[in-house]
Amino acid sequence: MTDSNPLLQNFDLPPYSSIRPEHVEPAVDTILAENRAAITELLEQHADAPSWAALVLALDELNGRLERAWGPVSHLNAVRNNAELRQAYEACLPKLSEYFTEIGQNRRLFEAYKALSSSPESTGYDVAQQTILQHTLRDFRLSGIDLPEAEQQRYGAIQMRLSELASHFSNQLLDATQAWSKHVTDEAQLQGITDSAKQQMAEAAKAKGLEGWLITLEFPSYYAVITYADNRALREEIYAAYCTRASDQGPNAGQNDNTPVMQEILDLRQELATLLGFANYSELSLSSKMAEDNAQVLSFLRDLAVRSKPFAEQDLKELQAFAREQGCADLQSWDAAYYGEKLREQRYSISQEILRPYFPIDKVLTGLFAIVEKLYGIQIRELSDFDTWHPDVRLFEISENGEHVGRFFFDLYARANKRGGAWMDGARDKRRNAAGELISPVANLVCNFTPAVGDKPALLTHDEVTTLFHEFGHGLHHLLTQVEHAGASGINGVAWDAVELPSQFMENWCWEPEGLALISGHYQSGEALPQDLLDKMLAAKNFQSGLMMVRQLEFSLFDFELHATHGDGRSVLEVLESIRAEVSVMRPPQYNRFPNGFAHIFAGGYAAGYYSYKWAEVLSADAFSKFEEEGVFNSETGRAFRQAILARGGSQEPMVLFVDFRGREPSIDALLRHLGLSQEAA
Repeated sequence: MTDSNPLLQNFDLPPYSSIRPEHVEPAVDTILAENRAAITELLEQHADAPSWAALVLALDELNGRLERAWGPVSHLNAVRNNAELRQAYEACLPKLSEYFTEIGQNRRLFEAYKALSSSPESTGYDVAQQTILQHTLRDFRLSGIDLPEAEQQRYGAIQMRLSELASHFSNQLLDATQAWSKHVTDEAQLQGITDSAKQQMAEAAKAKGLEGWLITLEFPSYYAVITYADNRALREEIYAAYCTRASDQGPNAGQNDNTPVMQEILDLRQELATLLGFANYSELSLSSKMAEDNAQVLSFLRDLAVRSKPFAEQDLKELQAFAREQGCADLQSWDAAYYGEKLREQRYSISQEILRPYFPIDKVLTGLFAIVEKLYGIQIRELSDFDTWHPDVRLFEISENGEHVGRFFFDLYARANKRGGAWMDGARDKRRNAAGELISPVANLVCNFTPAVGDKPALLTHDEVTTLFHEFGHGLHHLLTQVEHAGASGINGVAWDAVELPSQFMENWCWEPEGLALISGHYQSGEALPQDLLDKMLAAKNFQSGLMMVRQLEFSLFDFELHATHGDGRSVLEVLESIRAEVSVMRPPQYNRFPNGFAHIFAGGYAAGYYSYKWAEVLSADAFSKFEEEGVFNSETGRAFRQAILARGGSQEPMVLFVDFRGREPSIDALLRHLGLSQEAA
């Protein structure tokens, strides 16, 4: 099996088309066994007088080999999920968890790192190396290195179970999303829904051998119904199905129910925190973040809530009044997007659908690349000959002055058996190995946009354009790093509440007239976005921003409160209700089970960290205000941002890097101004 197993070969880019479920477990077993033997040998030879090359670079090499095999498997599990791959993936989770716990609790390895950090050699280390050593010693302590043996074993068991539960949560959400669909044969039921969305629904029906149209819970389909369907009963039906996925409510009540999964995850996180000497899981989470303590995070979120809620209340009053004029006297959750879009159209004569023809995917990509080329002095070109997991996937190369920098895959469209949402994964880290060779970075950028329909290209809404820019910002953080040590290159070692800075920062160019001129052009005529549409779009930029802000604050406070108090005896839903009572202005129906689909905190890296989006938004708005002062395409300012933030990865604390760029600590004023939530903006 070893000879023929593609995961054990020395490849450049992963051989996706050759990877089979039966390859996964043997490859992981082989690599884990070889890594364990290599670590034992390494410690025999170098534990007493370790060097950077013999210890850190040697471990980077072992980690790199494991990641080279496991990364593609994890990626395929997210973008091309099926029962056999899922089974193989899940069979490996406990093995990987056990291995990483072993590493984190290896006393001899810990002592070797301590010896290295106090060795004469370490005095000559650069700042990234110093930071890596500090973070590694911290992570040993957070892995239970100082615990008694029985508690170390319990720590390992908890970590193993948590990795299984996160995967289980994600699988149940995906299965619940796929389990519901509505077959429509009477087109009159779809009145108001855009032609492009209906065409997509017709193709979905055809793929299942059905006549008519098939509505699903994949986001483009859900969005089309909830935003445009005149049929209120249909909107309510899809809303109820969507917001009760993987729960005890809704049309598939009790199937794939994530309620017990969430509770077990929360209980185990609290136990883990207690084992490590923290009062609660949010304290443990903050031990490696930019924010100092629970009080600072809660104060930050509540301050934003107090400032934003009056604007949200005004937004809701206006929406309710408009809905009443349209004959809807009791505005409900399944009406908000529909009447919101109608009000936006009435007030600004603009909608996402009016804009869509001006954002064909290739024009958006060409413009996006032109923007980053202007800002950062890089060049981007598409590559044609590569192995892939789906025909829609595209591969691009970044270079600078003719020198290769890195590559990234784009997987942009929604489809069955693909995880929802949008994300960036580092497929390979930039690092210099022990032989002195420089390994270049590779990124996967994944979205779930509406695909091309018929003879039209894929046409994006402006919201989708913003999502694309956001994920590409993450990609640039990973790809433009100049740190050559794996532990601090790209997003590695970056505090989680600062990791959204480069992504949210990129979104600003979606709203700048000079940026829009590059990314827009009618898919038939090539005509640039007309000035009147541009003016209307900019005028509508902060439409209902108060409502959007309190919604994000609801998610952030719910997440943080849940982990800071472990519920204080309350259920997950009771915690959510208490937060809604504090910050929300429009309460959803009792059957809403939002937490059961909140994958960010139950299956992703955002537990006690969802606040990071708002935290980093303050950083990104303030960073962008420097471009507002000096010119949005000022190449000097662009290079300064690249050098201070993108190039330096996790080599220093984020506040140090921010101050290096901005010349001072961040201020919240720019964010409130950008969102129209300050008295000055109002």
